[in-house]
Amino acid sequence: MKIVDVAVGVIKRHDMIYISKRADTLHQGGLWEFPGGKKEADETIAQTLSRELLEEVNIQVLKQTPLMVIEHDYGDKKVRLDVRLVEQFSGEPSPQENQLGRWVKLEELSQYDFPQANIAIIDKLLQIRA
Repeated sequence: MKIVDVAVGVIKRHDMIYISKRADTLHQGGLWEFPGGKKEADETIAQTLSRELLEEVNIQVLKQTPLMVIEHDYGDKKVRLDVRLVEQFSGEPSPQENQLGRWVKLEELSQYDFPQANIAIIDKLLQIRA
């Protein structure tokens, strides 16, 4: 089974994190996620994340810092999430693809339903804050 490479952006402002809700029709639909998307063959992860965050939430990434890489097998799909912390950006995140989006306090992330692969991201964010 092919692994899908995905760039994931943890958009952070102070103790708030911006999350989006996946469309019901998508893989893992109806769950909340950190915005991002699939890497194209000719892109670096940094380029992918900048493109995806502009398309999905209309922000320009000014700086991104590698946070972690997660490989996860959903059974029907394998993903490699290259997770980047985005604390410097221009614009105000707003949904561009008819999805819901909101700022959430870091400690409230666990109250939202995320895809299984995203749980490790939440755990890591809570660890580095502590």
